[in-house]
Amino acid sequence: MGPRRQPPVQARNANTDTSIAIQTSLGFSSLRSDDYVGAVQKLKPDIVLGLADYEHMKRPGVKRLEKMGDRTLSWTQDMVAGLRGDADRSPDTAFFAPILPIEAGQQSYYLDLLKEDLAGQTSGLVLFDAASVDAVPADMCHMPRLSLTEIHGPLGVLHNIALGVDIIVPSFVGEATDAGLALTFVFPIYGRPANGQRQQLGINMWSKGYDSDLSPIADGCKCYTCSNHHRAFVRHLLDAKEMLAWVLLQMHNLHAMDVFFDGIRGSISTGTFESDRQVFEESYEPELPASTGPGPRLRGYQVKSGRAEPRRNPQAYRALVDAADKLAEASSPSPAVDGEGLTKQDFATIT
Repeated sequence: MGPRRQPPVQARNANTDTSIAIQTSLGFSSLRSDDYVGAVQKLKPDIVLGLADYEHMKRPGVKRLEKMGDRTLSWTQDMVAGLRGDADRSPDTAFFAPILPIEAGQQSYYLDLLKEDLAGQTSGLVLFDAASVDAVPADMCHMPRLSLTEIHGPLGVLHNIALGVDIIVPSFVGEATDAGLALTFVFPIYGRPANGQRQQLGINMWSKGYDSDLSPIADGCKCYTCSNHHRAFVRHLLDAKEMLAWVLLQMHNLHAMDVFFDGIRGSISTGTFESDRQVFEESYEPELPASTGPGPRLRGYQVKSGRAEPRRNPQAYRALVDAADKLAEASSPSPAVDGEGLTKQDFATIT
């Protein structure tokens, strides 16, 4: 359980000594530390991410840096006290303390207290920037580290793991599904492509070339989608804007990520992760292929995820002001008027 969505959105209002700025389904608001603790006590999640005085896409000034550590420490103490005083708390609830995306020296007071006084109440660490792994105290390096860094593909996942991150939130999987992309990469790769060309990380299921393709999305894939359906069926569902298309794609993409992480664990256990990562980077394109179709249906055509972000889907309906003016000026057609007559009067269009 975390206080913000992933990937994050720049909030309009600023953090205070007792709250952080968040985006909700009703707009931007503030989340108080005590309200967050109360929600955790009621919901009893498996993992709790601590509040951090960090504002997305804003570079802190000198005075701001001083506040960041003090506020984060205060909110961390609130959460630890709340979990400790909750008699009904599940023993499996794990608290992940935040590490700010600033230099270790600028948050040394917070890190020292976290290491000395709160280490016994902390099960893991949450990083807002994978590079912040260098700020983790040596005495806490054994704790699992969860990264909230924005990752746009499997290369980013491998990079984070190479830095020492243990838990990753790969939001690009859902974004790929929304775009109609099916993930097809594998890790590790045994041998480079014979022709020397980089492979695509996925396939664009909007392509008309799959209209009559009866093969599974990925050869050898054992997911539900590939075991029961073919590319032509998924392509048809996308073209018909059926929600089942994105459901089947998400099932495939999640399975592809399961296999991907299973391969990473095996590579780490055999001690070949770095060499396998290098081969992967040389064998695949750095980015996912571009989509040529719209995403799934949204709640209205004006949906925005944050400030100054473009519409995720193009506007499908235009204003009918001009047409309304023409209809107001036109005389009502008689029952004897045929199609051509209705077209001339702007009441119909022959197709």
